[in-house]
Amino acid sequence: MANINVENAEDLQSQIEEVEALSSIYGDEWCVIDEAARIFCIKITDDIDHPKLKACLQIILPPDYPSTAPPVYQINAAWLRGLDRMALSNSLEELYVENAGESILYLWVEKVREFLLEKARCKDITEQPEGQIMTAEEGVVEDDDEIADCQALKQNAQNKQFFDNYSCELPSIKHGGTITDRRSTFQSHLAPVVTPGQVRMVLDKLYENKKIASATHNIYAYRIYCEDKQSFLQDCEDDGETAAGGRLLHLLQILDVRNVLVVVSRWYGGIQLGPDRFKHINNSARNVLVQEGYTFSLDEASKAGGKSKKSKSKKIK
Repeated sequence: MANINVENAEDLQSQIEEVEALSSIYGDEWCVIDEAARIFCIKITDDIDHPKLKACLQIILPPDYPSTAPPVYQINAAWLRGLDRMALSNSLEELYVENAGESILYLWVEKVREFLLEKARCKDITEQPEGQIMTAEEGVVEDDDEIADCQALKQNAQNKQFFDNYSCELPSIKHGGTITDRRSTFQSHLAPVVTPGQVRMVLDKLYENKKIASATHNIYAYRIYCEDKQSFLQDCEDDGETAAGGRLLHLLQILDVRNVLVVVSRWYGGIQLGPDRFKHINNSARNVLVQEGYTFSLDEASKAGGKSKKSKSKKIK
């Protein structure tokens, strides 16, 4: 136990020195969200004087960082979606593996900045494919909104499986039917998952489909039950559709489903749907959960006559 305390003290000292250095380097761009919980964020732009792209890198430093554990991170940027988000996440994780045991945050920040510079050179963020014009409904956010709720980030910090490897088997992926309203189309996808690595594998596989990769938004949420801790590992992603990921995760919690990933693709048709878009996202997700036996349909629930208020969950072997 004494050795653990010494190691933690050394890690804490390393964290303090790293945070002081980053604060000195980045000034007002570096923000302390919760010092006691070791939660920080930094606003990153492609160009200080004339920024075109920006992102907020939010991190939690676990007690055993940097010696044995990576920072837990979350990238907040309304424009960052699909394959671009996956590519940036993969590059950060590769950097950690290459520099395991060392302070990594400066390298991460500069990697994100390099990514922004490359994207800004390729195209202006205001240029959108035909039929995919970014509107206020589509989740364009102001600076203050890009510092997202830390709840999902804290949940990841409490579960040490965030950086698990890809050795697990790719789960089978099921697709739900489509919902179309005012030229916008919604389609859900579902896969049984028991590790975050499987979540990443499923997302990678889905993005290999050009139609899914071209969706205006790919919103997802997952819940994994950890038997040893008797707790849930869960997370969600808005993919530019502000608050949609949190609403989808809330649906999974209400239905008490577990060991499942649900992705809802939306192809924007050019007409704003207002709050109806959230209804379609959740209905699409519920339909595929019913289709795959994770919960009751509304008719089945009414026939149950209130015998159990808890939705049936599908067991994953």
